[in-house]
Amino acid sequence: MFEIGKYTTLKILRETEPGLYLGFDSEAEEVILLPHKYKPESYVIGDELKVFIYLDYEERPIATTLEPFVQLHSFGFLRCADVTKHGAFMDWGLEKHLFVSFKEQARPMKVNNWYIVYLYLDEQTNRLAGSSKTNQFLQNDRITVEIFDEVEILVTHLTEKGANVIINGQHKGLIYMEDIFEDLRTGDRLKAYIKKIRDDHKIDVVLQQQGYRSIEPNAQYILDELKTAGGFLSINDKSSPET
Repeated sequence: MFEIGKYTTLKILRETEPGLYLGFDSEAEEVILLPHKYKPESYVIGDELKVFIYLDYEERPIATTLEPFVQLHSFGFLRCADVTKHGAFMDWGLEKHLFVSFKEQARPMKVNNWYIVYLYLDEQTNRLAGSSKTNQFLQNDRITVEIFDEVEILVTHLTEKGANVIINGQHKGLIYMEDIFEDLRTGDRLKAYIKKIRDDHKIDVVLQQQGYRSIEPNAQYILDELKTAGGFLSINDKSSPET
């Protein structure tokens, strides 16, 4: 069974007028269409392709080699392409826009504005859908990170207090204004470090390594240079910065 909203690697089983039919192996009963407009320039039957699975305009599973801006159960920073009486439609890198219903909008969406959106599978309709009400998909009850851990963050919004972020796609965190030494914008994806985990499970994040951990890379470099030089480096207060 093909998992909608995710990448998968499939074999080219046969070529037809609509496109290439893909499956897990040559004996597969379940196949999926990769339309001709998405096929690679060169291929032979039996080649493997990494494709993304989603639903076409007729709600049928279909494969594409286009790269979406967000995958199932993850967050993306998407532009609102259209708003109708049914809801908003987001540009997520694929031909068919991603639907965000009015009830899943944290605030009314406007065309050409950008929003943090979570991609989920609507269990009632079995369709991919988006939500800008991101808090419902985050939890800080079961913390999966520790102090000093390197993490991936997504900046969700800025306040006078600092930058609110999503940590590893799971937790809410905050970079305090006093710890921000570069321009940050909503939608930025960055490497960061866990500074503190509070008793109330709030997580403080910084963009620079803290304490002795930030010294380790430079210290290791010096040790390596000492070994190479036989234990002595001809560096003093007269040495140039480049040295």
